[in-house]
Amino acid sequence: MLHLSVDFLKSSAKLSQCPPPEQPEYAFIGRSNVGKSSLINMLAHQKNLAKTSGRPGKTQLINHFSVDERWYLVDLPGYGYAKVSKGAKQRFQKLIEDYIRKRENLVCLFVLLDSRHEPQKIDLAFMEWLGENQIPFAMVFTKTDKLRRGQLSRNLKHYQKTMLEQWENLPPHFPSSAENGAGRTEILSYIQQINEEMEEHK
Repeated sequence: MLHLSVDFLKSSAKLSQCPPPEQPEYAFIGRSNVGKSSLINMLAHQKNLAKTSGRPGKTQLINHFSVDERWYLVDLPGYGYAKVSKGAKQRFQKLIEDYIRKRENLVCLFVLLDSRHEPQKIDLAFMEWLGENQIPFAMVFTKTDKLRRGQLSRNLKHYQKTMLEQWENLPPHFPSSAENGAGRTEILSYIQQINEEMEEHK
């Protein structure tokens, strides 16, 4: 599972252009500049699979990658503070909403959260929207290498406490670092476990 064959498949400007929904699909999303492309590269063990940029809002299309020809990994446009026009923001939002609500083979959405920051209203609201629409999701805390262990533990507990004010149960959550590879085994094992369960129930 840790030695993956990952190939770029295609970029889509709208849902109808996405590949046929024939394989399980796992998508990654987060606020602009949360480290999404770096995380995807870390999971794939490839440096330049997903294009990274210091400029927020770089990902503007739905990018599909084929993993071992068995499942799709999807890089979605970020949400939040990208420096783009209002019209472009609305276009991204429609693209994201259409994909999340209508993509029939979407198994789990990984929501990326910067572990260094307090819970952000935009992230909490987005996850609440996912809950209302019954979209299965998991939380991935990025950039954990930037924090000392004690600070990371405090930040994660604070996030969990904030989430439990709205949620009965917490979704799965994974601390991660694109720098040192933390979380890679756990995230990929989680995906593998779901895929195996789906195979068993076919």
